[in-house]
Amino acid sequence: MVRVLLKITAFIIALAVLMSVFAFIGERIYEIKYKDAAFFRKPTGIYERFVKRPLDCFMACCAAIILSPVLLYLIIAGAVHMKGNPFFTQERPGRIDPCSGRERVFRLIKFRSMTNEKDADGNLLPDDQRLHQYGKCLRASSLDELGELLNIIKGDMAVVGPRPQLVRDMVFMTADQRKRHQVRQGLTGLAQCNGRNGLSWENKLQYDIDYIEHGITFAEDIRIIFKTVGKAFKKEGITQDNMATAADYGDYLLSEDKVNREEYDRKQREAKEYIMNKAG
Repeated sequence: MVRVLLKITAFIIALAVLMSVFAFIGERIYEIKYKDAAFFRKPTGIYERFVKRPLDCFMACCAAIILSPVLLYLIIAGAVHMKGNPFFTQERPGRIDPCSGRERVFRLIKFRSMTNEKDADGNLLPDDQRLHQYGKCLRASSLDELGELLNIIKGDMAVVGPRPQLVRDMVFMTADQRKRHQVRQGLTGLAQCNGRNGLSWENKLQYDIDYIEHGITFAEDIRIIFKTVGKAFKKEGITQDNMATAADYGDYLLSEDKVNREEYDRKQREAKEYIMNKAG
């Protein structure tokens, strides 16, 4: 039995190491290709430049293999509870393209927590009517986020970084706030371990900027990971039990009279065009 476990462990580590080597090579190719580009952001230290991406890939691969029974259960249970596709994918703004300076759009992968129930006219029911107990449990436990392990392995995301917001949130951000897209978006981040959904939009976005500007280090990433795990177990800063989805940034700004209706509508159209054009 011990030998079998050792062989399984060796296989997991070997596969994860191989994927991390590919990730390291990919980062070097990216750096060489774009080092002279106008919007290329130079990493702030050895950890961010040489360690962070390979380590992210290693951890995501290990987690995906070790948690494969849980992932299989979520696929089966999700297919039953959601009456179909257990996955939810959505366009999100990722890292800024070094040449164009515009955010690249990627498809975020999550486990579906809301059904596709529709009314008599074929329109989706309100969010709170499509969020049942299974979906609430997924969100409260953050198990719906496990699909993002694939995004990390692919290189769309990092383990730690600013959480990927909606494109329709991004277009309402200021130029300074959009600096949060200079790095890969994360499975968790500084905002998540300091209040998660309980934070105001302004504080949440400022935490993202602070993470980038104060230097991305191994010690800080480890601190954020452990703090996030602790908050997840305590269910601190989670509001989804009482509401299906938090208000979009644009809706928040409109409700606070920080944008007028004309600008709000223009930004919403801009978000749709951004996705259609697949920036970057």
